[in-house]
Amino acid sequence: MDKLWKASQTPHLHEKWDLRFSSITYLPKEENKPQEFSYQTKLAPGLQIEGWGKTAGSFHAKDGSRTSSLHFGTDQAISIIKEGRGFWKYKPINDTTISFFTEYNYETNFGWFGKIFDHFIFRPLIGWGTALSFDVLKRWLKKDELPFSQYLRFFSSWLISLLFFFIWTYHGLIPKLIYTHQAEVAMIENGLHITTSQALWVVMIFGVMEIIFGLIWLLYKNKRRLFILQMILFPLLTAGAIITEPANLIHPFSPLTFNLGLIILSFIGLMMSKDVPTAKSCKRQR
Repeated sequence: MDKLWKASQTPHLHEKWDLRFSSITYLPKEENKPQEFSYQTKLAPGLQIEGWGKTAGSFHAKDGSRTSSLHFGTDQAISIIKEGRGFWKYKPINDTTISFFTEYNYETNFGWFGKIFDHFIFRPLIGWGTALSFDVLKRWLKKDELPFSQYLRFFSSWLISLLFFFIWTYHGLIPKLIYTHQAEVAMIENGLHITTSQALWVVMIFGVMEIIFGLIWLLYKNKRRLFILQMILFPLLTAGAIITEPANLIHPFSPLTFNLGLIILSFIGLMMSKDVPTAKSCKRQR
């Protein structure tokens, strides 16, 4: 409990794991007044939200649970959040388990537009960020893995997954379905020894399959299986392209170098996607 309390109540430790804050700074405390602090959230280079906060109070109950309440807000006009309140509750279940609860709510800027934007976009996003941050905190305290390395794995894994979604979808849609490039048709025609009209149909079928596989990168949860599958597929596709048309080896965009890069990227993705933190570890509703 003391370790968890320290990690969440000490500013320089809190900002390490909480995705919602870039920095948290305690202000000089006045006697008999709540602890005040300032915070920053960087949205983009040169663009950040600065706000204020007050630790409205904390309570240590006889059952061992601890509660910390908070009052926060910002005077910046670009912030969707105007002012809000919330609490954290740490409740020991047994000698090895602590349940960590949070609830918060806030007023929004920008009138009716702000309320709509908050309901459909911002509130789900900040709720997801809260849950992900809690999972990172849990893993930090249980496995002693720094939050920075956890976030590095998380965002790297998703960035590589989005890249493969784009690659498969692009190569299925542009050169196969929309423009049906002659090089695609010729490769199938020579490799399978079929007519040009038959090769056109095969190219279109392959295009649809590539688009489906690209969408699977967005929808399928176990990305590690997809990385492993690609490490098998790409060497086969490379060998097929070279055997079908050896001249591809001297092409400016050779499938040998292109697919070799994708094989290595798949291996990196496989390594980075191991034991990735997730917002799904937290219960998001009562």
